[in-house]
Amino acid sequence: MEKQAILRTSIYFLVLFIFTFSKTQADDYYDLEPSHLVAFECPKECVCPSHFPRALYCDSKGLKEVPPIPSRIWYLYLHNNAIEALNEKSFVNATQIRWINLNKNKLTKQKIEKNFFKNMKNLLYLFLEDNELDGIPAPLPSTLEQLRLARNKISKIPEGVFKNLENLTLLDLHHNKLTDGSFQADALTGLKSLMQFNVAKNSLKKMPSGLPSNTIQLYLDNNNIEAIPNNYFNNIPKIAFLRLNYNKLSDSGVPANVFNITSMLDLQLSYNELASVPTVNGHLERLHLDHNKIKSKSTSYSMI
Repeated sequence: MEKQAILRTSIYFLVLFIFTFSKTQADDYYDLEPSHLVAFECPKECVCPSHFPRALYCDSKGLKEVPPIPSRIWYLYLHNNAIEALNEKSFVNATQIRWINLNKNKLTKQKIEKNFFKNMKNLLYLFLEDNELDGIPAPLPSTLEQLRLARNKISKIPEGVFKNLENLTLLDLHHNKLTDGSFQADALTGLKSLMQFNVAKNSLKKMPSGLPSNTIQLYLDNNNIEAIPNNYFNNIPKIAFLRLNYNKLSDSGVPANVFNITSMLDLQLSYNELASVPTVNGHLERLHLDHNKIKSKSTSYSMI
C-alpha cells in the first residue's frame, strides 16, 4: 500500500505539472483584456507570439540587460544571453510572472538586487542554471515550486535560506561546489513539500543530513561518498528513487539492511566499489549495480 501511495504521489506530481502548464497556455489568450487581442506591447529585443500572449521570448538575443517586461507576461524566457545583473526597474510592471528562465547567462549573486525575487508574489518556476552564482539568491518568494541552480559556483547553503519555501517541491543544485561543510545547521529547514533533491556532481564525502521528510527522489551521483549511516533513511521514509552512481561505496560502508526499505522502487549503485549485492526489500523494482566488484549476483530483482 505504501508503495502504491508513493507511485500515486509521483504520478500526481508529474501530471499536475503538465496539466497546469498546458491548461494555462490554453486559457492565456482569453484572460487578456479585449484591447490586448488587437495589439499588445512587445519589447523590440523580444518575440511575442500572438497565440501565446502571456509569454515573452527574449532568449539568444545577446542581451546584457533585461528589457522592460509588460504587465501581461506570465512566462519569461531570457536564457542564453549575457545578462550580468537583475534589478526591479525592468520588472516594475511584471507582477504576474509565474515562470522565469535565466539559464546560460552571466549572473552573480552580488548583482541581483536584494529582494528582487521575493517581491514576485506569483512566481512558481525559477531557472538559473549555467550562471556564475556563488550563493543562493535569497530571499525567494514563498510561492516557488521549482528552483533550478545547476552548474553554478555555489559553495555555501546558509541556515534559513529556504525557511519560507514551504511550497518548493524540486531543488536542483547539481554540479556546483558543495562539500560536507557547505550545509549549515538547519540549512534545509522550511522545505516541507520538497520531493526531489539533486546534489549530484559535487564534492560530498558524506550523505547530506537534515533532508525534509517528504523527500522521494534523491540524486547523489558523482560525489565521493564512502559510507551511509545506519538507519539513515528513517528520516526520509518516503524515499523511492535513490541515485548513488559514481561514488566510493564499499561493503564496509553499507550497513546491513540500510537499503531494505519498503518505499524504495529504484536504487542505483553503479560505478562503486561494492563486492557483494546489498540486501534490498521485495518492493524494489530496479537495482543498478554494474561496474562494481561483484562476482556473483544472487538476487531476484532487476539488475541493470
